[in-house]
Amino acid sequence: MNVLFKTLQTTLLIVLFTISPIYAADEAPSEPDLKASSYLLIDFHSGIVLAEKNQDKRIEPASITKLMTAYVIYDALKKGSISLDDNVLISEKSWKMEGSRMFVEAGKKVPLKRMLSGLVIQSGNDAAVALAEHIAGSEEAFVSRMNEWAKRLGMNSTHFMNATGWPAENHYTTARDIAKLTRVLIKEFPEHYKLHAKKSYSYNGIKQYNRNKLLWRDKTVDGVKTGHTESAGYCLVASSKRNGMRLISVMLGTKSEKERADYSQELLEYGFRFFETHKLYDSGSVLAEARIWKGTKKTIPAGLMNDFYITVQKGRYKNLKGLMELDTTLDAPIKRGDIVGKAIFKDGATIIKEIPLFALDSVDAGGFWSKVTGSVQKLFN
Repeated sequence: MNVLFKTLQTTLLIVLFTISPIYAADEAPSEPDLKASSYLLIDFHSGIVLAEKNQDKRIEPASITKLMTAYVIYDALKKGSISLDDNVLISEKSWKMEGSRMFVEAGKKVPLKRMLSGLVIQSGNDAAVALAEHIAGSEEAFVSRMNEWAKRLGMNSTHFMNATGWPAENHYTTARDIAKLTRVLIKEFPEHYKLHAKKSYSYNGIKQYNRNKLLWRDKTVDGVKTGHTESAGYCLVASSKRNGMRLISVMLGTKSEKERADYSQELLEYGFRFFETHKLYDSGSVLAEARIWKGTKKTIPAGLMNDFYITVQKGRYKNLKGLMELDTTLDAPIKRGDIVGKAIFKDGATIIKEIPLFALDSVDAGGFWSKVTGSVQKLFN
């Protein structure tokens, strides 16, 4: 690790954000100019935005919705409330669903594992509704879970009305929120995510192909999901991993299947061509000692709760510098996980990323004398 850190003792104002574009216009490679309603390219590990257009524009997600449907299902599998061996009853409602289907038959029971393949690979609307009913009792109750998860994941510009992506008033999201969801889905459920790389699936004697054309074009692409309605246009969320670097692209509102695939490929190529990602620190790394007042200890280790990655323009990693700002007003008690400062990463005058520094230990409040002397010392600090 060759990032140079300086520590500033200062009263802290926490500001967390990602800068895009990373570099000034005269330094950075030209971003692709693509004819889509909106798009976004991020690095999976660092979360840094590499290219974007209208990333906060509210759009209709079409079957991209099924990424959240899948996420809720994966979470239920993880918690053990459902099993891949469950038999899912096909209701009249699910059987009657229009649009893309896996062609299940009303009244039959189908193993959940097979239904999940129909949801992810074939983008089956019938599978989405049947699975929603199996998990939550009704599609409406399942959608409530989807919206709850959207809030927990910080998808602040998203609201779902159904589990399929069928056009509905008040059913919307943004490229930024889709990228957030995709990133956490890949991170939390790597085994289930493998399903998104499958090129085809057969059920009831009918073989259907994954509509993500990049799975055939580029062997480094392993997902994620397509979507299309007349009003939403052609959409594609794609992810590719090369030499340990994973990128996620979100392409929304193109005019054809070919455009969504071509534009997504162009975004991914741009990211891999011009940027590189480095792991700077492991989870639990101590980066500084924070001063604590009125406690049983005078200092506490400050650092990171998770692995930390940074993405920079190729050839500029050597220019990366780090600056730490620690809050000088911290009074005990302090709990492990409390924010006690921030780290700022810069290339020259350009801020690449800011992250919080957390207390990696706890400090109890001191006795009466410790509080008195601590108050006095703090005044003259």
